[in-house]
Amino acid sequence: MTLQNKTVLLTGASKGIGRVLALELARQGAHLGLVARSEDSLQTLKGEIEALGAQVEIFPGNVADESLANRAVQTLTERFGRLDFVINNAGYGAFGPTESYTAEQWSDMYDTNVKGTFLFSKAALAPMKAQHEGHIINIASDVAKRVFDGGALYCSTKFAQDAFSAALRKEVRRDGIKVSVVYSGLVDTMFHSDPQGHESHADWLKADDMANTIVYIMTQPKHVVIDELMIHPLSQEY
Repeated sequence: MTLQNKTVLLTGASKGIGRVLALELARQGAHLGLVARSEDSLQTLKGEIEALGAQVEIFPGNVADESLANRAVQTLTERFGRLDFVINNAGYGAFGPTESYTAEQWSDMYDTNVKGTFLFSKAALAPMKAQHEGHIINIASDVAKRVFDGGALYCSTKFAQDAFSAALRKEVRRDGIKVSVVYSGLVDTMFHSDPQGHESHADWLKADDMANTIVYIMTQPKHVVIDELMIHPLSQEY
């Protein structure tokens, strides 16, 4: 399936996987709605995307803001007539002993990693049900399937995001809506304590690897859904 003239709403678009994916989707002719906290970064990305000949709307703000999710969906459906994909890519992690987390940190990570996925998925359901087709893709982590010492908060958010996705998949299949989850291992982005491009990341997945994987999921025929896709660098034990 081609992505030409498909409408895509992407969160966490200003850096890392999201930024690379946005540019690739633009090159493939998709219409884009981009969400991130940094308006300056979104404006810069918007210029690059328009230079590629693609159409784009930007939505600065916090993915935990329900009004932002609703406005983004409404704006895209009014401008482009439909909404084909929502990609919930926004997320962050903090790690350490459980007693080191604050209540505020707990709430903020759940807001970003779980509530944001819920709100943007929920907002998309009305137009997708009216079309009787659509595709929600949630970018999780391999720690939605395993846990590690120091990851109690982050792992629990990814387990929650995964459970929401699995239940939603069963709920909306009858409406012609696909729900996919990508579980990634180590990716060389700014997510980690060492900077992107650090020598310790040499054998890790790159943002391009993730973007290509997501595009692969998006371009399957209408009757095919990739429910789950686990991806790791060969160097990472799983």
